[in-house]
Amino acid sequence: MAVALSAVFQATTPSQWLQWDATYRLSVLEHDSGDISKRARLYESAPIRDMQKRGWIKETNDLAELERDLESFFGCTLDDDLVFPVAAHRTIKLSDLNSAEKAWCFRARQMATALPAAPFSSERLESAEKKLRRLAAFPKEARHLPNLLAEFGICFVVVEPLPGARIDGAAFWIGEKPVIAVSIRYDRMDAFWYTVMHEFAHIRNGDAISIDTDLVSETGKGIAVKLVEDEAERKANEQAASSLIPQEEIESFIRRVGPLYSKNRIVQLAHRLKIHPGIIVGQLQHRGEIGYNAHRELLVKVKGIVIDVALTDGWGRSMTPGLL
Repeated sequence: MAVALSAVFQATTPSQWLQWDATYRLSVLEHDSGDISKRARLYESAPIRDMQKRGWIKETNDLAELERDLESFFGCTLDDDLVFPVAAHRTIKLSDLNSAEKAWCFRARQMATALPAAPFSSERLESAEKKLRRLAAFPKEARHLPNLLAEFGICFVVVEPLPGARIDGAAFWIGEKPVIAVSIRYDRMDAFWYTVMHEFAHIRNGDAISIDTDLVSETGKGIAVKLVEDEAERKANEQAASSLIPQEEIESFIRRVGPLYSKNRIVQLAHRLKIHPGIIVGQLQHRGEIGYNAHRELLVKVKGIVIDVALTDGWGRSMTPGLL
């Protein structure tokens, strides 16, 4: 077009027409540059498309409305390090999490705020741990978990992870009320109960907050538990494993039975310890005693049981953005 115009208007050259066209296009963009910068900042602060699909914020193209919705969801103005309230007059920055994991945490907090619970007393937690362990004996007993935790003053919520979030669970406080949130990223008996007991350990230890990414994962050799140097996480790891199966029991079993871990021997140990055999399989896999594919029929699923009774966000269950 520049060549054609210069042929018609012979006093001009194609390069002049290209320069004039570029000047015009830039002048138009200058009016929109503020909106472009603002849109980029908003979309960098949160996984907006995924949050809209889940109904956490409204679908809108209006940037001012979108910013208001995000600030309402997070309960603060947007910045690089969102501040997560964990107790009265105390906040923690979630700098180490990606935007999807940060949004998951705030959604879990938003849901837990709406839940009633009995007054919390740390003196009752030993009794609570014993009752929790009894539930781990049979898959269907997981349906009692939300009510049992509420009885001891602990809120329990389930939030399906957003794409890109490798989060398994979290424990935090809303004022004086402790909360356990799980994602059930791996739907297997051992992973679920390990995560629950890990977060319960944080509550029992009085830790202000724990947000566990990649706490448990499936590998080619079995289930892997995240190894950490942080003392609070290391302590919670040990307590979670021991609360389900006393470590002297699993070590004695390995010495007596290994390396021939038959299904019958595992089930016999489970009956004696009054625990589900899938949890024994998970610990044997974690220790490298059996392979990833060994006794997988014992690794039963519990997600369907849990989300039918717990306050749950995800897997087709819709809620209003502000909950209640």
